[in-house]
Amino acid sequence: MTTEARTTITPASGTAPWARAARGANLLGSDGGLGITIFEEVTALAQQHAAINLGQGFPDEDGPQEILEAARTAIAEGANQYAPGQGLAVLRHAIAEHQERFYGLHVDPQSEVIVSTGATESIAAAILAFAGPGDEVLTFEPFYDSYGAVIGLSGATHTTAPLRAPDFQPDAAGLEAAFSERTRVVVVNNPHNPTGSVFTRPALELIVQLAERYGAIIVTDEVYEHLTFGSRHLPIASLPRAAERTLTISSAGKTFSVTGWKVGWLSGPAELVAKVRTVKTFLTYTSGTPFQGAVALGLGLPDEYFSSTAATLRKKRDLLGEGLRAAGFDVFEPQGTFFTVVDAAPLGIDDATDLARRLPSLVGVAAIPVAVFCHEEGAEHTRSMLRFAFCKKFDVIEEGARRLATLRERV
Repeated sequence: MTTEARTTITPASGTAPWARAARGANLLGSDGGLGITIFEEVTALAQQHAAINLGQGFPDEDGPQEILEAARTAIAEGANQYAPGQGLAVLRHAIAEHQERFYGLHVDPQSEVIVSTGATESIAAAILAFAGPGDEVLTFEPFYDSYGAVIGLSGATHTTAPLRAPDFQPDAAGLEAAFSERTRVVVVNNPHNPTGSVFTRPALELIVQLAERYGAIIVTDEVYEHLTFGSRHLPIASLPRAAERTLTISSAGKTFSVTGWKVGWLSGPAELVAKVRTVKTFLTYTSGTPFQGAVALGLGLPDEYFSSTAATLRKKRDLLGEGLRAAGFDVFEPQGTFFTVVDAAPLGIDDATDLARRLPSLVGVAAIPVAVFCHEEGAEHTRSMLRFAFCKKFDVIEEGARRLATLRERV
């Protein structure tokens, strides 16, 4: 694999915070005007053409009935006011027990766990707590768009290390080149959105080694931890010398199909958690009181729930993959998450963003171009790639696959 120099986005001096956030999320046009997200644009096109929307990554089925009923009961019994800023004790204890049960990680629920408004708030609070002007925050590229927005808002420089097809694994030389003496935070999204890759142990060990060398804090986004296919999730905090510098983040949304509840959490060393909590307190303070106890119940569900959920999702991945291959795409089979990335180059198409805008009318299916998850240089490497979500009902996936199979005839 060819080693390439890192890419960087440095906030312009004097730029307004909103503009830094917009630029970081690829929403600022060359004329300085504010655009809409490709998600909004593609969703509108899907609605206009009655297309199946496989662009946005949220399930179209509710989660386990027992946790839904627990939330209803909590509301009926009056759990409708502020929860403690740190989160309800029952959920903090459940998070600690979950980390011990699945990964052998020992977490103190009193001082090493906070509950947040989704994983997104935990990520934002962690970046804002530790990075600012003159610092660098490193992510892998492609990257989830909220990372770029928050890094821009912080005033730090956003640096990236590339993930390249077909395996989308960190390249050792490229990763080493991406770190510098100014690197304060490295954000590790594993399992990875949008590529669906699950990082290998050697890759994770190298991240720890480099973070230790440069004194960087590791912030992990592990929201797809229970949605892997054939390879068990390995939290970076469980590796030697990692725990003391790692903030582990996850949420209920993906695991329990309750993305609208926005209940997430962060755990790690007490000193780091306290600093993040200082920032988080002045973002939302607290949220989701009746949902927190329900999520605690969910975290205690039997192992069979977690394994069967992943097995069902794997079948959906395979079903969609058949349709994508029939359409003529080069399919990069994901190891986890809700998403499959494909390359449209075999169809003679090198502009997937244009294809994403045409797909709803061409075949009645919507997808997201991978280039929107990249800086300018990274966007060139992913120019012909699309991301499809398979976290939908089987009949929806079946119909989507059927429609996609006609694409060869229409482009």
